[in-house]
Amino acid sequence: QVQLVESGGGLVQAGDSLRLSCAASGRTLSMGWFRQTPGKEREFVAAIPWSGGTTNYADSVKGRFAISRDNAKNTLYLQMNSLKPEDTAVYYCAASRTYTIQTIPSDYNYWGRGTQVTVSS
Repeated sequence: QVQLVESGGGLVQAGDSLRLSCAASGRTLSMGWFRQTPGKEREFVAAIPWSGGTTNYADSVKGRFAISRDNAKNTLYLQMNSLKPEDTAVYYCAASRTYTIQTIPSDYNYWGRGTQVTVSS
């Protein structure tokens, strides 16, 4: 089945940028990024269909984050700019069995183990 491995997280200052990567094995269709902090539910961040066309973003990150994918490399990316302390979370890569965009965790079938992003003020 699909295996997902995130990388690129780290500790940065507010206003800095990071690019997360998600290396996938197996067939991935629509994919997305979620984030989670202790004591909170997993939160939708961004999603992209197989075609890499129309994307979807949470209001909290729209204009700052950009999701993209390289299907030849079977890799998903999340470019994060103008990072804020509120962006601090474990970021998870997810893949769906469908071609269409999904925005809630239960609609995804495969998950990575996450990568920590910490933004200091």
